[in-house]
Amino acid sequence: MPHQSPIDGAADAAAPAPKPFNISRWALEHSALTRYLMVVLMLLGVAAYFQLGQDEDPPFTFRVMVVRAFWPGATARQVADQVADKIERTLQEVPYADKIRSYSKPGEALIIFQLKDSSPPRDVPQLWYTVRKKVGDMRQTLPAGVQGPFFNDDFGDVYGVIYALSGEGFSPAELKTFADDARQRLLRVKDVAKVELFGVQDEKIHVEISQKRLAQLGLDMGQVLGQLGSQNAIESAGAVQTPLDVVQVRVAGQFNDLEQLRAMPIRAPNGRQLRLGDIASVTRGYVDPPQVKVRHDGREVIALGVSMAKGGDIIALGKGLREASAQIERTLPLGVSLAQIQDQPGAVASSINEFVKVLIEAVVIVLAVSFLSLGLHKRPGQHPLWRRWTLDVRPGLVVGITIPLVLAVTFLAMHYWGIGLHKISLGSLIIALGLLVDDAIIAVEMMVRKLEEGYDKLRAATFAYEITAIPMLTGTLITAVGFLPIGMAKSTTGEYTFAIFAVTVVALLVSWVASVVFVPYLGAWLLRLPPHVQAARAEALNRGVPVTEEPHELFDTPFYNRFRAAVSWCVAHRWLTIGATVLVFGLGLFGMTRVQQQFFPDSVRPEILVDLWAPEGTAFVATEEVARRVEARLRGEPGVRGVTAWVGSGVPRFYLPLDQIFPQSNVAQLIVVAQDLAERNRLRLDLAALLAREFPEVRARVKFLPNGPPVAYPVQFRVLGPDPATLRARADEVRAALQAHPNTRGVNDNWNESVKVVRLEIDQAKARALGVSSQSIAQAGRTLLAGSTIGQFREGDKLIDIVLRQPLAERDAITDLAYTYLPTASGQSIPLTQIARPVFDWEPGVLWRENRDYAITVNADVAEGLQGATVTFALQPELQAMQARWHAAGQSAYRIEVAGAVEESSKGSSSIAAGIPAMLFITFTLLMLQLHSFSRALLVFITGPLGIAGVAAALLLLNRPFGFVALLGVIALMGMIQRNSVILIDQIEKDRERGVPAWDAIVEAAVRRLRPIVLTAAAAVLAMVPLSRSVFWGPMAVAIMGGLIVATALTLLALPAMYAAWFRVRPPARENPAPAPVSGRSSAS
Repeated sequence: MPHQSPIDGAADAAAPAPKPFNISRWALEHSALTRYLMVVLMLLGVAAYFQLGQDEDPPFTFRVMVVRAFWPGATARQVADQVADKIERTLQEVPYADKIRSYSKPGEALIIFQLKDSSPPRDVPQLWYTVRKKVGDMRQTLPAGVQGPFFNDDFGDVYGVIYALSGEGFSPAELKTFADDARQRLLRVKDVAKVELFGVQDEKIHVEISQKRLAQLGLDMGQVLGQLGSQNAIESAGAVQTPLDVVQVRVAGQFNDLEQLRAMPIRAPNGRQLRLGDIASVTRGYVDPPQVKVRHDGREVIALGVSMAKGGDIIALGKGLREASAQIERTLPLGVSLAQIQDQPGAVASSINEFVKVLIEAVVIVLAVSFLSLGLHKRPGQHPLWRRWTLDVRPGLVVGITIPLVLAVTFLAMHYWGIGLHKISLGSLIIALGLLVDDAIIAVEMMVRKLEEGYDKLRAATFAYEITAIPMLTGTLITAVGFLPIGMAKSTTGEYTFAIFAVTVVALLVSWVASVVFVPYLGAWLLRLPPHVQAARAEALNRGVPVTEEPHELFDTPFYNRFRAAVSWCVAHRWLTIGATVLVFGLGLFGMTRVQQQFFPDSVRPEILVDLWAPEGTAFVATEEVARRVEARLRGEPGVRGVTAWVGSGVPRFYLPLDQIFPQSNVAQLIVVAQDLAERNRLRLDLAALLAREFPEVRARVKFLPNGPPVAYPVQFRVLGPDPATLRARADEVRAALQAHPNTRGVNDNWNESVKVVRLEIDQAKARALGVSSQSIAQAGRTLLAGSTIGQFREGDKLIDIVLRQPLAERDAITDLAYTYLPTASGQSIPLTQIARPVFDWEPGVLWRENRDYAITVNADVAEGLQGATVTFALQPELQAMQARWHAAGQSAYRIEVAGAVEESSKGSSSIAAGIPAMLFITFTLLMLQLHSFSRALLVFITGPLGIAGVAAALLLLNRPFGFVALLGVIALMGMIQRNSVILIDQIEKDRERGVPAWDAIVEAAVRRLRPIVLTAAAAVLAMVPLSRSVFWGPMAVAIMGGLIVATALTLLALPAMYAAWFRVRPPARENPAPAPVSGRSSAS
């Protein structure tokens, strides 16, 4: 016997009510305006899409400033205590000051000042001005002789396009002239903000005088310095005031070429005149030791880094730069070439094309779901298998037209709010795609069902609004609110991922408007009566039965009857069902503890970075020699397309999330470009082994480009304390613990090795007797070893330093110090060793500090296949026990902090967590507005976390880590789950209001909402399938897919049982016929 629904009878009994405003009916009555809006919005959206800026990463504010100061002659400890500490103390007074990290080296301090993530981006420039002002005000408290401080707040500039200018047979000075010309031309290209030159060697005029020769002539370096400086000075000689004119008086004699410098007369003590060229070698050369050098494919080059203006289009910029570089190449002389070594526009174009391809795949999948689920019908009667089903494409077509319409309006909103196309916004569009069709599918499904039940088109088109519009709006808003913590997050990671919130929320809200305004119009225009309904009507007429008396029950099929039986069983055995649900939830929580944690995954760009660290204090030339050999070896490796090396510094920020290495003589960094991703993955493993085997003299590290805010190492622990010597011992204990762990690789720390020092012990009695001071000894030593700048040579717009120094043969060994001559009070010169004894010693090469405490950061990479967070959490108990032992031994000032990826991840997560209370409050408020019952709202609310079992199962089965992006997905998942729950509970309540017995209302609501709930979940899940292949978005897609599948099943089976248990609904045999509340609890609610 066919199942008789109690709902039909209840519907007949319902009293007619006055019709409220129906926006769907309004859209149908004003069809011309509706059509016009659809066409205009579509055209505006398409136009907006082509206006959107394109970039690799979303823009986010770099809240970092670098302050440098130099104090020649000071030790690292003196620089730390007298320079760095004073600047740090001042920086602590700056509003929003967060971290103040610094390193001090002999003669140099570098302070990295970081603002809090919560600092408003618009206030950052003003805060940098405050830093300059405050540090400028305390400048006079620094020791005499300190140079600086110098400020760099252009830390976030990304040089996405880098060219290498090289020329066989051309001097570095000539190459710089060509580079300056190329820079001028590149600056004219639209959207170019800055063009920086790297690898330029400053010109110098070297005057080399032998001290032995000077001593023979009775001269000393000081006299030569003074005479050269006074000859080349530019001084005002005044002006003659005549009755008619003011005539300036100029004094000639400054050096205009090298011959004039060589001809400079030097007066000896005996009155004899000497030409400088007779006693010195005067040559034109370059800074020695060299500054940062750049090498590309085996040749020394000058690199030109091009930075894009904020909000620019990187693809358009790439096109403009290609045209400009082609013109530049045509004007360069033979033998000079301009090669592109970094092509961010190409990488972005390929990334966007890949995302657009994934978006199209997702659209096709969603359309397939819509066409099959809404249009596939079984033919009445007996037919062969291939003719048993018929496909009506019209319902799917309604959804198909809605998708580009919603995307077009979303593009319009993105253009209005300045959100460009990048990996975050494009991924968000794909996530939104699976959600934005939900409302359209629900509306179309209701229209199709009502047409199947015999409604005419107009009534069917407006019925969906009456029944589902408001719960659908509530569900849409709840889903949108799920993304609210991302929008509210005040952190760098929150700023980086903000587009997820903006794009999905806009798409969801637009999709609801489309489903109540445009979908009814499209449905009334495109849908028709299903063939099987037409056939049933024809059969009814043939039998002489009135059409109105035909059965309306649509859910009396074997499939629905089986599902009805399953729901009835769950409701009857409610406590068993609830127990099983709690068990599944518990297993999900346990499973999440087994999933590896991650901050952000590595990038999929083809570059590999190779860091080379020589021992602290290594000379530039030694580092360069190793870098040359490594470069040559890597260029010979199969699968390598190109190698570029930066010697004396890390590579500039050619990629936004890059962790930069500051200029140091003992570092080199190479960019190795692989032919494809498979080769890149192979090379990373092979190169690490190759470098360890063939280049043991340097510490080499091979790594991929990162995603997300920069983090130096996956595992980092920071050891802090007041005394450098004790701190070194404590950090060595931590380092030993990390080295002993089986899953760490390449353990090191940032204080590196001590450096060699020659300390001159002065016999003060002799020195005073001879009239020699420590200052004159230091000056003599500096002139001997480094040279002294004695003036500037002016050539056009160039100022070239004139450096007085000794010939290389007299300064290339430590023993040469013995032959340094010092001027005495009597005018005679004496060897340094008469009053000083050289003593060999060691001192710290670098001292790092963190918020004015000395700090050593112990770093480690992790074993293949593991995440940094996993290894960090495994090490923490041992290190906490170690810290407890220090405190027990009376060293409570020394402590260990977690740093690196885990620290940054916790900052990002805590900023997201700060928005969760607001999300929960708004969600519950929306539920209360919809359901008007605390009990029912709470029932829907607690279904939010039920997807956690699916999340854990999917991540574990597919071996994906749970990263920051996946966390955002899980938070948003709660809204998706509650959306289905609120529609189901609302359906139960509507049926009970119409007089349906509670048991039947529960079971029938689940049966009637089965198709729309499963369809919307299937659309969301299947739309994520293409995205699940992405390295960046994959874990989030997998988490949402797994969570939604499990939660959908629990919503349809467990939620009815939970409702029945909460409101103590009894089986039909004992159910009171009156529709009054079943229990005191329900009436109270």
